[in-house]
Amino acid sequence: MFELLGGGLLGSIFGGLFRLAPEVLKLLDKANERRHELAMFTLQTDLEKLRGQFKMEEKHVDFSTQQLDTIKAAFEEQSKTAQAAGKFISGVSALVRPGITWALFGMYAAIKAATLVMAFQTGASWLEVLTKTWDEDDFALFNMVISFWFVGRSIEKYQRG
Repeated sequence: MFELLGGGLLGSIFGGLFRLAPEVLKLLDKANERRHELAMFTLQTDLEKLRGQFKMEEKHVDFSTQQLDTIKAAFEEQSKTAQAAGKFISGVSALVRPGITWALFGMYAAIKAATLVMAFQTGASWLEVLTKTWDEDDFALFNMVISFWFVGRSIEKYQRG
C-alpha cells in the first residue's frame, strides 16, 4: 500500500509540476519580452531625439541659406538701383563702403599715433611702447581686414570662374 501511495503521490507531484512548467515558462518569457520592449522603446526614444536634433540643424541651415539669399538679393537690387540712377550716383554708391573703411582706418591710425606720441613723451623705450600699443584686439582687427580685402576677394574671383 505504501508503494501505491508513493507512486500516486509522486505521480501527482510530477503531474502538478509538469502542469505548472508552461506557466512558469510563460512568466519568464513575458519578463524577457518586457525587457526587450523597454530596450526597443529606449532605442526609439534615442532615435527620435537624433531626428529632432537633425531637424533643428536642418532648420538652422535653411535659415542661414535664406539670410544669404536675402543679402544677395539686396546687393543685386542696390546695384540695379545705382545703375539706373546714373553714373554719378552709381560712383558715389560704389564709394560708400570704401569711404567708410578709409574713414575708420584714418581714425584708428590717428588714435594709435596719438597713443604712441603720448607714450614716447613719458620717456618709455621703443620696445615697450610698441609691445603695449599692439595687442590681441589690434591683431584680430588686422587679420579681419586682411582676410576681407585679400582672402575674401580671391575666393570670390575664383568662384566666378
